[in-house]
Amino acid sequence: MTPPRYDRGDWKPGDGVFNAAAMAAYTARLADRLDGFLGQGKFVVLLGGECSNLLAPTLALKRRGRYGVVYLDGHSDFRTVDNAPYVGAAGGEALALVTGRGQADLTDLEGLGPYTRDTDAVLLGIRADDEYVADVEKAGIPVYPAARVAEDPAGAARGTLEHLDRDELDGFWVHLDVDILDAAIMPAVDSPDPGGIDHEQLRALLRPLLASPKCVGFDIGIFDPDLDPDGTYAAELTDTLVAALT
Repeated sequence: MTPPRYDRGDWKPGDGVFNAAAMAAYTARLADRLDGFLGQGKFVVLLGGECSNLLAPTLALKRRGRYGVVYLDGHSDFRTVDNAPYVGAAGGEALALVTGRGQADLTDLEGLGPYTRDTDAVLLGIRADDEYVADVEKAGIPVYPAARVAEDPAGAARGTLEHLDRDELDGFWVHLDVDILDAAIMPAVDSPDPGGIDHEQLRALLRPLLASPKCVGFDIGIFDPDLDPDGTYAAELTDTLVAALT
């Protein structure tokens, strides 16, 4: 599906999330598309875009029941009007939005917000200096910083699965922002930062998560091909994703 044009228009600080109306309409359409695959029991892989893409699968899953989210990202994406002067780019607010923090035209589509409960989310891969991590922890969302993931990626995956292996959960979705990788390994992203994990560690983290019978799908975003003119980083990322999925 082709997303709407990314247009800030005459947006200014204090106006809320820019492009929200188009994003909300696209989210509903993409959720409808995902519904068809989920209804057939297919494992869904959603490619492209930025972190607000997570709105569609979480909306689609909320229509069906109660599902968790495993949020793999170099940043917490937990910016809200309560912890920042203003909001703007939904990609920096995606975890906050899917857990019901933010304007209703994005967080309560079809009256189904929040799409994911705080207790049903896990955050992995953030850098040590993330400015919103205290708010994430206060919400009760388990956090595995990048250094902890790098030390024992299989252990981080195991802890995540133990947290989400509850009878009241129908399953979970995995979100991957490619900037979980260290900037020296993956510079072709919007916000490359040092202190991330490497490809081997990412594979070790993803394999058990994606292999879980409760995992229903996976989205990958933030990779910017314009920053990878010869395709080197794309090839390395593809190898990692194929290895994790197989």
